[in-house]
Amino acid sequence: MDQACFGAWLEGVRSLTAGQRSQGFRELALAEAAEAGSHPVCASPTGAAEAVLAVPDTAWTAAEEPPNRIADDTVAAAESASLATVATRKVGGTGCPHCASQQLQRWGSANGLPRYRCTTCRRSFNALTGTPLARLRKKEQWPAQAQALITGESLAKAAKRCDVAVTTAFRWRHRFLAAAALDKPIRLEGIVEADETFILESFKGRRTELPRPARKRGGKASKRGLSAEQIPVLVARDRSGQTTDAVLARLDRASVTAALGGVVTPENQLCCDGGKAIVGFARKEQIPCCILPSPGGPRPEAPNLHINNVNGYHGRLKEWLRPFHGVATKYLDRYLGWRRTVEALGNDPEPQDWLRSALGIPICQQVTQA
Repeated sequence: MDQACFGAWLEGVRSLTAGQRSQGFRELALAEAAEAGSHPVCASPTGAAEAVLAVPDTAWTAAEEPPNRIADDTVAAAESASLATVATRKVGGTGCPHCASQQLQRWGSANGLPRYRCTTCRRSFNALTGTPLARLRKKEQWPAQAQALITGESLAKAAKRCDVAVTTAFRWRHRFLAAAALDKPIRLEGIVEADETFILESFKGRRTELPRPARKRGGKASKRGLSAEQIPVLVARDRSGQTTDAVLARLDRASVTAALGGVVTPENQLCCDGGKAIVGFARKEQIPCCILPSPGGPRPEAPNLHINNVNGYHGRLKEWLRPFHGVATKYLDRYLGWRRTVEALGNDPEPQDWLRSALGIPICQQVTQA
């Protein structure tokens, strides 16, 4: 287009209607994407102002596999390709992070990730917008960080693996665990086993105003048995392997109700070892409850009612926490989410699975033997 025609085109922009401007924006984005080698955007048949992501499927849902495409053809590394695939899947499942609309159109790319524009709220975004990983740099190192989470490495080893400072490794760890801490099943099914365990209170990382002398490498409690130094952690698990847990402020009925209310219902059969808080919750919610003698093994008349699975989970959790030499209590919920994700992913997880978790895509719970 010569300069005269371009000037005339600019003059005509002022007289466009809202729908025409929207269509003009879309055509400009198409031209820009075509020059960059990106995939085109196709118009929705319901109106010229609406656009959707141009993929061969008719619609995306969270359960469907999205196309394995990379927005920027210059990104050749396999790690970046994996991140782009996970990012595309997230956008296809959740839609716009600002208004949840599914009416989206491609809007170029930046930093190795495709950008999108919502035709409803007219805001642009990428797959990291609104997630704990937003504005986090060095994306090419994220698969290495995911691998460090898979193997349960210390911060020093994770920093060496990712070639970053230890402080950066600490920040990355908690960014990656923020979504996992909230990834819990909405409902448990069938027989549910519930029991509490206790983890020693820790002020790890705190330098001033300690309420007691500092302990080294986790240390031991100053008192034997249960005391205020022991933090109660409630775990509930059904026979399919779905697990929910919570750090309790106090071991009482109110705290258990806040953790299990709506997750365990009268449709379930609850098994416990007779703890007053759990029994009180079951009675208040009118949930059938089987109280087992300690340590929670089955009775001969009901061999399927026991809490062996949840006790086994307690053992695996504490053994897994041991190499950390104490976990700061303020971060304990994130480490519980870390362990839940480890159990859910099974024996052969991939870094891409952890990237999905970090982006807030729910991870299916592991199926275990009853």
